[in-house]
This record gives sequence, C-alpha cells and structure tokens, in this order.
Amino acid sequence: MKLKLILPALAIVFVGLMSSCEKDELNDNPADMNASVENTADLSNDSSSKAKSGDTKQQGLLKVVNLGVAGNFAILSKTGITSVYKSSITGDIGTSPITGAAMVLDCGEVTGNVYSVDAAGPACITTSASMLTTAISNMQTAYTDAAGRTTPDFVNLGAGNIGGKTLTPGLYKFTSSVVIPADIALEGGPDDVWIFQVSGNLDMSSAVNVTLSGGAQAKNIFWQVAGAVTFGTTSHFEGNILGQTGINLRTGASINGRLLAQTAATLQKSTVTMPQ
Repeated sequence: MKLKLILPALAIVFVGLMSSCEKDELNDNPADMNASVENTADLSNDSSSKAKSGDTKQQGLLKVVNLGVAGNFAILSKTGITSVYKSSITGDIGTSPITGAAMVLDCGEVTGNVYSVDAAGPACITTSASMLTTAISNMQTAYTDAAGRTTPDFVNLGAGNIGGKTLTPGLYKFTSSVVIPADIALEGGPDDVWIFQVSGNLDMSSAVNVTLSGGAQAKNIFWQVAGAVTFGTTSHFEGNILGQTGINLRTGASINGRLLAQTAATLQKSTVTMPQ
C-alpha cells in the first residue's frame, strides 16, 4: 500500500526536475538563441541584397547604338578619306556629300566597295548618292543617340586618363578630353555594351593597345567623341568611333572597328578592319 502511494509522488517530482533543467539550459544559452535570430536575419538580408543587385543589373543594361546603313561601312566620312600608301582597309568605305575626289587612296588598299556621290576619285568607285545620303543621316543619328544616353555608370573616370585600366560594360561620361597613355582592357561578355561619351579629344599614345577579354566584341563598343581622335604610331584600338571632328590614324596604327567621321578620316600606312 505504501509503495503504491510513493510511486506516483516520485513520478511527479521527476517530471518537475526535468522541466526545471530544460528551462535552465535555455536561460544559460541566450547567445545561442540570439545567434539563431541573427542568422535568420542575415539570410533574409542576403536574399534581399541579391534581389536588389539583380534589379540594378537589369535596369543598367545598355542597348547597342543603332548605326543603320552606316554600319555597313568600315570608314564613312562627310569631307574625305586620305591614306598614306599603303594602308589596309577591310570593309566598304564612302564619302558624302563631298565629291569622290576627296578620297585620296589606292583601290588596292581597300578590300570592299568604294562608294561616292559621283564618278570622281579612285577608278574603283561605285556611285550611290542616295544610299550614301541615308548612311550619313544614320551616322549622325547614331552620334546623337550615343551622346544623349543618360544616367552614366562612370563620370570622368581617372580624370580623363584611363591608361592601365580594365573597363567593365557600361556608360562612361567624360566632360573633357580622354587620354590613353598605357594599355587598357575592356572585359565583358559577347552581348555586353560599352558607350563612351567624350566631350573633348580622344588621344591614344604610340604603341598602346586596347584589348578585349571575356568574349567582349568590338561591334558593341561605341566611342562618341566631340573633338579630334588621334591614334599614335603602331597603336591598336577596338570599337566604333563616332567622331564629330577628324579621325587620325598615324603610321602603323590599327583599329578593329569603324571610323564614322562627320569631317575627315586620315590614315598613314594604317589598318582598319570592320568588325563582324
């Protein structure tokens, strides 16, 4: 009889002791509880950060500059194209509205068509005034488009000296001239776009190279330049030049891109290859 009374009492005492122990363990480790809460918050913040980053990336995507018919040319100029023999041009060239006589080069320097508004100039000229008028109009529209892009990703990077830099895709705005005294690299994917807005001149020193990496393509790179463009001897450039003033390639300079000049383009034993 006594044993029957004692056993229930012991059971009650045991349950009470176990409950007390569990409370003590929780009270003795508040840091663990806090850490759990903090970890949950970190995961939440991380997810939020990634979402914001993705949104920014999406909003920041640049569209290529539509060159229209001007995109069919390796060199297009309003006031003339001259070359010190022997340059090498792969792609069509043309001038308008100036006469074909303003194209001072040899037919053997061009792998492509030579277009003019009239029959003057090199013997290999093809006359196509209407098409050239459209191309020149498209070139000027493209210049205006590139110059009018807003919300730049970079403003006056390097105070205009971008030598030695690796440039990621985006819109770059310069309120004065740009100099490239040392090699630069443009790093990005095959669909990425670069647009450079240059209010002054663009000067690249001799023997300096612009290189592409990560699959970046010259056809998606646009340099809108209000002033004169000059590439030093044996330098190499990548991208499309939309120049409001003259574009000058000195001895041995080369470009994988287009020279789209609202004035003249001059070459000195230079190489121009229109990108595919």
